[in-house]
Amino acid sequence: MSAAPGRLVLHMPYLLFLGEETNPLKAKTAFGLRDWTAQGCIGQTRLPGGSIDLGLPEMDPAAAAAAGARSLVIGVTPVGGRIPAHWGPLLIAAVEAGLDIVSGLHTPLESVPGLAQAATRSGARLVDVRRPPDNLPRATGRRRSGKRVAMVGTDCALGKKYTALALARAMRGQGVDADFRATGQTGIMIAGAGIAVDAVIADFIAGAAECISPDAAPDHWDLIEGQGSLFHPAYAGVTLGLLHGSQADGLVLCHDPLRTHLVSWPDYPVPTLAVARDLYLQAARLTNPGARLVGVSLNTSAMDDAAAQDALERAERELGVPAFDPMRSRLDRAVASIMG
Repeated sequence: MSAAPGRLVLHMPYLLFLGEETNPLKAKTAFGLRDWTAQGCIGQTRLPGGSIDLGLPEMDPAAAAAAGARSLVIGVTPVGGRIPAHWGPLLIAAVEAGLDIVSGLHTPLESVPGLAQAATRSGARLVDVRRPPDNLPRATGRRRSGKRVAMVGTDCALGKKYTALALARAMRGQGVDADFRATGQTGIMIAGAGIAVDAVIADFIAGAAECISPDAAPDHWDLIEGQGSLFHPAYAGVTLGLLHGSQADGLVLCHDPLRTHLVSWPDYPVPTLAVARDLYLQAARLTNPGARLVGVSLNTSAMDDAAAQDALERAERELGVPAFDPMRSRLDRAVASIMG
């Protein structure tokens, strides 16, 4: 990856901490790291009651450190993005074993009682991925060189990060100069760079997006990880700021065809693909009048092959752009549509 703001030095291999989580949607970080940095994940550790299983060896922090792990990564998101008090003993045990703690939660690691002191004694680091850089600028609205594709969605947690990663990999495989640009904690842990835009003060979200995807060579493409949804009652503001600052030339609309309502917001139905396309293009064209829809990415992980193929064909007919599942489809047509 070429230079980007917010670069971190994260020490692999990772031990992935799953807490007592039972909902796979709350373990996006853990699954993302397993899927995209498999060689860097040495094992998993859980608390009693946890049922998430990544298929990695189960080990406690001391055993993981003995096996070569260098960091414990908090791979789940508890309610409110805050670290529960009862996680403290395991986190302290991890730093006492010499492991760094890497967290993308809102609670600063140093606020966990006794953790900072234990880390100082052992020399382990406490790395808060979600802490944005200081002195972020406000957006200028100036058109930047290079080209950009933004991932947008009908809801949260439906594949925007996976779509951007898969497209960046597919484009590089065809010899295109392309980078994945991370805007959330898991993406930053995968890429080693980026800014968690949901932790940025509202006035500077678009400015942060400009920093994430700076001026580039004319034939360079940035694949920008999306956050939230314009249709979400809680997170639409983050989505809009990111979209304006990204100044995307192309949009990929991400969608879960089995969802009828927003996850955890049952009073809010998922919009149709056509409604989502129109609103996203209207918003994107404020800062890039030439923005166009280049593809639709479906999360068909809970569908059999026949149902998935039917959903892809229907989405393609409805929107008139290539439809694909980034984890089970060939991406040649999507890349061709992006390159336009």
